[in-house]
Amino acid sequence: MILSESKNLEHKTTKLSAPFVTIYVFLAPIEKQFLFMKKRLFSVAAAAFFGVLLNAQQIKFEEYDLPNGLHVILHQDNSAPVVTTGIMYHVGAKDEVIGRTGFAHFFEHLLFEGTPNIKRGEWFKIVSSNGGSNNANTTNDRTYYYETFPSNNEQLGLWMESERLRHAEINQIGVDTQREVVKEEKRLRMDNQPYGNLFPTVQKNLFTKHPYTWSTIGSMEDLNEAKLDEFKAFYKKYYVPNNATLVVAGDIKPEQTKKWIQEYYGAIPKGAVYPKNFPKDAPITVEKEVTATDPNIQLPAYVFAYRTPANKEKDAYILDMLSSYLSSGKSSVLYKKLVDQEKKALQVQAFNQGLEDYGIFAFFAIPMGTTTKQTLQTDIDAEIKKLQTTLISQEDYQKLQNQFENQFVNSNSSIQGIAASLATNHVLMGDTNLINKEIDIYRSITRQDLMNAAKKYLNPNQRVVINYMPEKK
Repeated sequence: MILSESKNLEHKTTKLSAPFVTIYVFLAPIEKQFLFMKKRLFSVAAAAFFGVLLNAQQIKFEEYDLPNGLHVILHQDNSAPVVTTGIMYHVGAKDEVIGRTGFAHFFEHLLFEGTPNIKRGEWFKIVSSNGGSNNANTTNDRTYYYETFPSNNEQLGLWMESERLRHAEINQIGVDTQREVVKEEKRLRMDNQPYGNLFPTVQKNLFTKHPYTWSTIGSMEDLNEAKLDEFKAFYKKYYVPNNATLVVAGDIKPEQTKKWIQEYYGAIPKGAVYPKNFPKDAPITVEKEVTATDPNIQLPAYVFAYRTPANKEKDAYILDMLSSYLSSGKSSVLYKKLVDQEKKALQVQAFNQGLEDYGIFAFFAIPMGTTTKQTLQTDIDAEIKKLQTTLISQEDYQKLQNQFENQFVNSNSSIQGIAASLATNHVLMGDTNLINKEIDIYRSITRQDLMNAAKKYLNPNQRVVINYMPEKK
């Protein structure tokens, strides 16, 4: 599963860290990359050690607003001489309109074209020649840009991001160039990739009114037809300080950092912030079945998708834990049964995708040999029924808790990861301090909660079934 629509796909994260999820290639495992603890329960000594480790990992930060509305988050960690500067804009694919999809992702590319003070083609040269790296990524809900430099170049990172916000160059040359780049990206990651258009098919059928119905990369026809003035208008509308969160994390001196922030960002004028009143989809009450084809595959895939609550709600965390129980790792319920023991599936996954307005919980399976769709569906439904009628074992529950505790410890192991988590928690979750306390939500989940969520959300009449078939020659 490709978890980032960025320049080098370096982020692969779960709900506990920054979710950079836009394009999905289902031939690769969809499971979350948890570092599994041993199957045995912790001893008292091990648990005590783990508690000390968790307490030691508290992320300290400071946050404030500039008069123009720019939200600033500072995290000081002088253990290594590096600084990440990032800005997250609260604009994603859902902020586009029908007929002009793909704009948010397009800007992820376009805003590296330069500014009046950074010549076209110079952005990456400046970063690399000063010992840094940079990237950007887009989701349905937000767009994030960042640079990581040696700490003696912190000021450079702050200046570069202020240039992007203040007066990025939006011209015809840049638009024409990046159209071709995005087209090639779509061909590479989706149109010519086995199962590359499966997740957009899920979105299109799971949502009908809400703008989650289109993919982050959008429509090439829409981008081709868009005029230069439309791109300029999009930039003016969404790239304003009061629609942005600036995070600076690493080897910083906070007072000096604040002075630079005031110098580079303080005079950028405030813009209008538009309400996000998106149309809502009615609950799914009757099972829907659709068929789509893919010329790049030889084996069919079957998806059973459910529309679930937004990622702020506790039920989203419960469903996250359910997906892990069902298919995270080779000892998980579905993998062990359908792939390992019974050899009915080449691959099977349950995944939970949290979004700002809704969530997506789905099962994905590729049959082995002559296994039919009905067989896979029956077996998956049987496991759902067990969850709805029987509490999972205490041992399995403790294993889940260990997995999420371990993931929490590892989720913010780098300055770059901490920066992204801080920005994400503020912009999408409304609580920056979730970086420290989100694990408490998982700890509070009970076996009964898992059963209740399965009963509430994973019923046949609440799903869309997608038959993703090889295209007949």
